[in-house]
Amino acid sequence: MPTWLIVLIVVVAVAVLGAVIWLVTQEMQRKRLQQRFGPEYDRTVAEKDSPRAAQRELAERERRHKELDIRPLSASARERYAREWTQVQENFVDQPSGAVAEAEQLLNALMAERGYPTEGYEQQLADLSVRHAKTLEHYRAAHTTQQKRDGASTEDLRDAMVRYRTVFEDLLTDGADDEQHHDRRNGHDHSGRDHDRDPERRDTDRHETDRHETDRHVTERQASASPRTESNGGR
Repeated sequence: MPTWLIVLIVVVAVAVLGAVIWLVTQEMQRKRLQQRFGPEYDRTVAEKDSPRAAQRELAERERRHKELDIRPLSASARERYAREWTQVQENFVDQPSGAVAEAEQLLNALMAERGYPTEGYEQQLADLSVRHAKTLEHYRAAHTTQQKRDGASTEDLRDAMVRYRTVFEDLLTDGADDEQHHDRRNGHDHSGRDHDRDPERRDTDRHETDRHETDRHVTERQASASPRTESNGGR
């Protein structure tokens, strides 16, 4: 066999092998990004010119996220934020529009304390998408309602509150898992069976629970106001 033919075969084989490796690498990257970003992956692909451009965008988000000083909250900080959220939720009864604005402000404060930059809504979305992609659509929908809150219906505002709470609790508890794992290793499981459940089912259940919780606050505040109205002759 001529030497030039042997060289040609080797070159072709190396080229084919390189192409296969490249394709496999790209497929692994696509699957990894899909798994990490979930629906945000499909959304980004739809917004970009090509899947490759979307993957570069998402990889850049990961790179930026690694440079952020993201930190979990202490137990006392989580309790403080939980109390503040309860107050905001109670304010919804008398001032639905104002309570939604307060909810976004409290969420921004929580982001800042966790280490997320809060300048610029679009950048917030990009930064949150790396670790909180599963609740990002809740944030988008709530923010849209908040922007037009003076013209939004009470039901729309109630839905925004529920969605903000979903994002709020996701940020509040992220990073607390390490403590729970430590407790379980030491024979103390405070999380019940919730950690064994399907994440999407858990998120749906939490969304419904949050809606019922908001309704409960509204009902309790209205009920507590009724005796005062009657005692004052309806004034």
